[in-house]
Formats: sequence, structure tokens, C-alpha cells
Amino acid sequence: MLPKLYAIVDAAVTLRAGWDPPGLARVYVDAGARLIQLRAPGVDGKIVLGWCRQIMAIAAPAGARLIVNDRCDLAMVAGADGVHLGQGDLPVREARRQLGASAMIGVSTHDEAQVREALLQPVSYLATGPVFDTRTKDTGYVAVGLDAVRRTAAAAGGRPVVAIGGITLAAPAVLAAGASAVAVIADLLATGNPSTRVRDYLAVLAH
Repeated sequence: MLPKLYAIVDAAVTLRAGWDPPGLARVYVDAGARLIQLRAPGVDGKIVLGWCRQIMAIAAPAGARLIVNDRCDLAMVAGADGVHLGQGDLPVREARRQLGASAMIGVSTHDEAQVREALLQPVSYLATGPVFDTRTKDTGYVAVGLDAVRRTAAAAGGRPVVAIGGITLAAPAVLAAGASAVAVIADLLATGNPSTRVRDYLAVLAH
């Protein structure tokens, strides 16, 4: 079962806000987040590996899990809990072969065809989005809205669905549409106090 808050540490967003990724991950974990994704496209692999190891040292003792975006190799070396794959990344079956049966493997989906394809793969969860308009990441896809969350959840056959894209503290409406969890990047930094923001999310998602 996924925690309802999936906190994403995006390197570019994090650094622009004056944080470093391990430091922000620590804030999230200390505030109660138990599922963290490190996303660092374009960053040197040695740097990302160092971040992964630092975050694992923070997350594991707290019972939190670390997912590495895109980089199955770095997830393996760092001993992370899994990987999140986009449509153009390593095939899910290959990631599963490399990481093993217990790894958490998620895949991004943006339309019904991608959802159907993902459900044929050994994925742990499906991400759907962008649910709302977002400037954090240029996905190349338009906002899919809550109806797409409902359709994905209905098709998922019990596999968890993570909603991403433009998520705010109105997140309970996204869970009501069938999502198991919400993935949040920019809004956790919106107030300048990410610790309080994580606690605010955990509070509204608990109901």
C-alpha cells in the first residue's frame, strides 16, 4: 500500500528554491513523508548516486522509501527501494529483471493506451497525469483532469494509481476520484516552509 503523499525531490526545482536534494529529503522525511522520489534529469550520475546514498541513509531508518526517477542503475547501486520510469525509459520488464521482485517500479501514463500497456507489465503502481496544468515538468501532454484519474483507477484492477501534475492542498478531491496517492513537487515548496507544507498535506490526506 502506498502512502497517500508521494513527495518528489526534483533537483532543478529544489536547487532553485535554495535547497540541496538530500537536505530537502531530510525535511520531508522528518515531517512525516514516507515515500520520496529523487528526480534529477541531466545531472551527472556520480552526483545523483551520492544524493541517492545520502537520502537512503535518511529514509531507511525512518521507514521511508526512496524511488529513483529513470535511473535503474543508480537505484541498484544505491540500494534504493525502486525506480520510476517514463514512457521513453528502460522497459518495465527489464527493470524488474534487474531490481527483483520486491522492488517498487512505477510507470508514467498519459492516455488510455499507455494505461492498457502498463497494466500488461509487472508494475507496482501507475502514475497518471498531468492531472492539472503544471509548469514543473514539460511532459508534452495536456492536463488530463479528474476524469482520467477515475478511468485509470477503474482500469487498474487494484494496482495503485498515483496522480501527478499541478497537485495542491485540494488533493483529497484527487483521492476521491480514485487515486491511491498524490505526487507533489512544486507545491511542497510553495510557502517557503516545506516542513509545514508536508504536515499540511498529511493532515488533509488523512481524512
